[in-house]
Amino acid sequence: MFANEETVMELLIHAGQARSDAMESLKYAREKNWDAVTQLLKSSEEASLQAHKIQTALISQDEGCGKINVNLILVHAQDHLMNAILCQDLVKEIIALRKELFS
Repeated sequence: MFANEETVMELLIHAGQARSDAMESLKYAREKNWDAVTQLLKSSEEASLQAHKIQTALISQDEGCGKINVNLILVHAQDHLMNAILCQDLVKEIIALRKELFS
């Protein structure tokens, strides 16, 4: 185990929630349930913000000096955050297209 295991797990959980909420919003966009879409995107953004705060804290603790041990779970958590942010960007574009076509 490593010192920041709990912190990294929180990063992973928030990043996963951000991605999950963004993807779920697409389901509601297909149903033209724009209120649910808005709510899920807001939840996704909030989870992403929490993950980003954790990431920023880890970066500041490391100070660019290798103070934080990089292991597979940290890389995995960072990967989840990157994918969540990319997913949010793409989902927003898809939803905007759906609104243009069906509203």
